[in-house]
Amino acid sequence: MKKLALAAALCAAFTGSAFAQSSVTLYGRLNTSIEFQDNDVSDATVMKNNASRWGLRGSEDLGGGTSAFFQLESGFGSDDGTGTGGFGRDAYVGLKSATLGQIKLGKIALGALYGSTIDYIGVFNHDTGTTSEDNIYSLRVGFSNAVEYTSPNFGPVSFAVTVAAGEGTGPKTYEGVVNYDVDGLHIGAGYSKSEDQFGNDTIKGFSAGAAYTMGPFLLGLAYENSDDAVLGKRNQVTGTVQYTVGASEFHVSVGWADEWDNLADSDAIQYTLGYNYNLSKRTKVYAFYYAIDNNSFPYGGSGTATLPVLADNKFSSIGLGIRHNF
Repeated sequence: MKKLALAAALCAAFTGSAFAQSSVTLYGRLNTSIEFQDNDVSDATVMKNNASRWGLRGSEDLGGGTSAFFQLESGFGSDDGTGTGGFGRDAYVGLKSATLGQIKLGKIALGALYGSTIDYIGVFNHDTGTTSEDNIYSLRVGFSNAVEYTSPNFGPVSFAVTVAAGEGTGPKTYEGVVNYDVDGLHIGAGYSKSEDQFGNDTIKGFSAGAAYTMGPFLLGLAYENSDDAVLGKRNQVTGTVQYTVGASEFHVSVGWADEWDNLADSDAIQYTLGYNYNLSKRTKVYAFYYAIDNNSFPYGGSGTATLPVLADNKFSSIGLGIRHNF
């Protein structure tokens, strides 16, 4: 009995130590809307999944201010319950040090440059669904076979560098971003360059974003200058305003893109009027009106709007939705 008691005590001590030093969290988000969409050719009332996902994230304390971490994230259809299989959004492992920064290896759904610029100001519906601010964003968003290093903070300044291997047929991408964060002000700016398997540039450009919180107001502004190997150069600017009173949020977003150098009448303007009501820290209901006039180039709604966003046609959507985080 004494031996059994000793073994049980040692086992309890060992498992207690392990749980104290590592953790795994299940998390996710369901975001579903009902929308009336119109693209000047046809209209439809649809139920929309807005980038719903679930995932696992965990970390292990390695001592000395260093930890190992991982994240696995998969998207699924909250409208019909379908899934893609595997972890198509995030699948990376990394190391983090308080003094040396952190490094990630694997598939990264949202790159550091995107996250610090256009995505940072996408505050209405987290840059997802029909109303995405990045409908007119051209540079790469996520990466497979990637290495991303993020520096520690040097006062208000930090930076990140990402390299994504082409692995034969996919685009190789190199990008970097510098961030400045202090007293409710965020500024991020950086450069991205993608190449095909032969080393030829496919798209490259500069992106910057800023957000400032001032009492109940949040003001956001993002800019992108992109250079596509086929279409040429183009500028886009997006501005957002959020006003919060109690549990209510009022949102206005306007995005503008000028013509690609090599494609006439390819400018576009999009805007969103939105309202969020926070039922709790995890759950909100929302309503919006979204519209885009995209002339001869099919900007906007790519992969998000149920009806195709056609060239030479205006597209609009009126929606009601629920978003719940867990």
